[in-house]
Amino acid sequence: MKKAILATKVGMTQIFGEGGELIPVTVLQAGPCVVTQVKTVENDGYKAVQVGFVDKKARIVNKDAGGKREIIHRHGATKAEQGHFKKAGVSAKRYVREFKFENAEEYSLGAEIKADIFAQGDKIDASAISKGKGFQGAIKRLGQHRGPMQHGSKFHRHQGSNGACSSPSRVFKGKGMPGHMGCVKVTVQNLEVVRVDAEKNLLLIKGSVPGPKKGLVTIKETVKVEC
Repeated sequence: MKKAILATKVGMTQIFGEGGELIPVTVLQAGPCVVTQVKTVENDGYKAVQVGFVDKKARIVNKDAGGKREIIHRHGATKAEQGHFKKAGVSAKRYVREFKFENAEEYSLGAEIKADIFAQGDKIDASAISKGKGFQGAIKRLGQHRGPMQHGSKFHRHQGSNGACSSPSRVFKGKGMPGHMGCVKVTVQNLEVVRVDAEKNLLLIKGSVPGPKKGLVTIKETVKVEC
């Protein structure tokens, strides 16, 4: 992986392409992200770049490693946030993530990663926590069929038969049931970058991107290239 950035979702709009076609796009505030740590094989056992995004008030940043707010590293070690950010020479950040860049050794502490790391036409994967829908029935949650809607029917939007009474006389594990919907990590692959505004750090992505407005979105170069 050579390209990745953290972003927040601004919303959706539409633009016109070069041929006059209407393109629905999602606007993302991508970066600037700052490098808070560069991990090496010698020190950490793997190469990665740790980045921070969105400033956080200094008074709510954890001071000691025994507190609740602490940066948890891959191998279980912890560091106080204030000392961690001070060592990197950056202000405290709300979001901290790692990217396994192939050229991780080329980054330095405090370096910025901006939206212009991507270009028009790039293919990306977008990951975010989906919108919460609360408790939903099997029709909305799983797309199951409903019953007849005619007068006299007593089965409309209820779930159908769950299992036979004689054999196997039970409901199999994993059977789709009503329950909590949403608030899970969703990744949409092979989205296209339609436009990049380097001055305002905006990315315009064709189509929809998971998550609510102002939600955190992780943008990476796609892992599956369509032929």
